[in-house]
Amino acid sequence: MTLRTNLIQILQTTALLMLISVGLSAQSQDPSAQPAPRPNSEKSAAENRPAGSQPAEKGRSDDSYVIGADDVLSINVWKEPDVSRSVTVRSDGKISLPLVGELQASGETPRQLEQDITKRLQSYISEPEVTVIVTESKSQRINILGMVARPGTYMLTGSATVLDAIAMAGGFKDFAKKKSIYVLRAGPDGTQKRISFNYNEVIKGVNPEQNIKLMPRDTLVVP
Repeated sequence: MTLRTNLIQILQTTALLMLISVGLSAQSQDPSAQPAPRPNSEKSAAENRPAGSQPAEKGRSDDSYVIGADDVLSINVWKEPDVSRSVTVRSDGKISLPLVGELQASGETPRQLEQDITKRLQSYISEPEVTVIVTESKSQRINILGMVARPGTYMLTGSATVLDAIAMAGGFKDFAKKKSIYVLRAGPDGTQKRISFNYNEVIKGVNPEQNIKLMPRDTLVVP
């Protein structure tokens, strides 16, 4: 083999190596050649979820809450806008919905009411998904009237008693008749019961059973 032939082969090999090097360098700088980042599974699930859907537990009201008359409920049936709506619990404790008809809501928790509505809808809708949210809690309230600093309507929280209610209303005004306080309580049949409360006795430890636990819709009157 001549010297000329050897030189040609060396030059060809060198050129080939340079081309390979340039190609590898260009590939490493091309973003499209990089491996695609692994998608976040939670984000992907949220993006792929049909519009208007939500996780099963999202938006539920407190399961310990008991629905009562005058409460405003937001009832959503997924993909059924004609059934979904906001309703107010009537004084008889019932609500009305398309396809469902009249349904007892008072005395139920939001979760129980969801189950009741779901059962009614199964005859018309395949696998209905129902969510019930209490948007306005009007049943869990008491009225405090008369000779107190701040008469008005108050949310009933926990195990509030008559003494608690007097404190919520800012205490007595001058000349309040502390021995003649009473609670008006509506019965299930619509009748009203009057329960006496003698403040002076209770704070002295006499007849402490007068300091009763208040119930929703009670009215405390301080003459």
